Amino acid sequence: MEQRKLGKSALTVAPLAFGGNVFGWTADESTSFKLLDAFVAAGFNLIDTADVYAKWVSGNKGGESETIIGNWLKQNGKREQVIIATKVGAEMGPQQKGLSKTYITKAVEDSLHRLQTDYIDLYQTHYDDEGTPVEETLATYAALINAGKIRVIGASNMSPERLQLSLHNSEQYGYPRYETLQPEYNLYDRKKFETSYAPICLEHELGVIPYYSLASGFLSGKYRSKADLSKSPRGQKAVSYLDERGLRILAALDDVAARYNTNPAGVAIAWLVQRPGITAPIVSATSVEQLEALTKAVTLGLDAAALQQLEEASAY
Repeated sequence: MEQRKLGKSALTVAPLAFGGNVFGWTADESTSFKLLDAFVAAGFNLIDTADVYAKWVSGNKGGESETIIGNWLKQNGKREQVIIATKVGAEMGPQQKGLSKTYITKAVEDSLHRLQTDYIDLYQTHYDDEGTPVEETLATYAALINAGKIRVIGASNMSPERLQLSLHNSEQYGYPRYETLQPEYNLYDRKKFETSYAPICLEHELGVIPYYSLASGFLSGKYRSKADLSKSPRGQKAVSYLDERGLRILAALDDVAARYNTNPAGVAIAWLVQRPGITAPIVSATSVEQLEALTKAVTLGLDAAALQQLEEASAY
């Protein structure tokens, strides 16, 4: 399996990440274990989660995804075989959010406890906290790296300006730097990343781990009309993609998928895997069958004609 570096760090990952947002939501613990087993058995190693997953589910309080991953790690003893990525900064409760030294120091211990591990491979700023100076956040991460609690840091929902400021401060003052960016990026949602973030990532050699790789399921071809939106809990998000451009993208995906004897989701993931500067798109699945179709996308190898067809259909 091909390995790609997380930025300039020593960590390497196979070119697909499993998104743990489904754990404790649309996948119970037993299903989650089967999915993780299948993912690792297929040669992949990057598992992405966050402390806040899956707080949005009625009866949950956050931490459910990390807890399931921790139970899985304890059961199978595969900690050294996987790269665990989690996040900090989202609201876990009253006065429980942000990137201050006090909050991160507590939040990382909570994550370590739930994950049942001594260290987190990739610890990511989930949401920026503009009320906290970037120097305070980076200095806190530095202390955690020195203590062996985290290995590498990354960023997710952060403005280009604050990302640049963070990278500048890391270079200027010797703080650890963000090695990865986790942006929203897929065949439909291209413009924001490609115009505002891709130049920064290429200049600073940041690894890119896109989320919403299938545009909340839209690029799987599951939602082709408003009548389809009730098919899944994520269906309502897909309504924003049901426009002329979205349908044009689906038609191109259908065409390429037929030529490669696969499905639209596999083509959409293959396109991302082959984009310059992309490290590992995040995919989620709730069945082993779904997951197998997505993991095959890594070796699909779209040719120049297929890539051009997708490029033209998704042009903004």
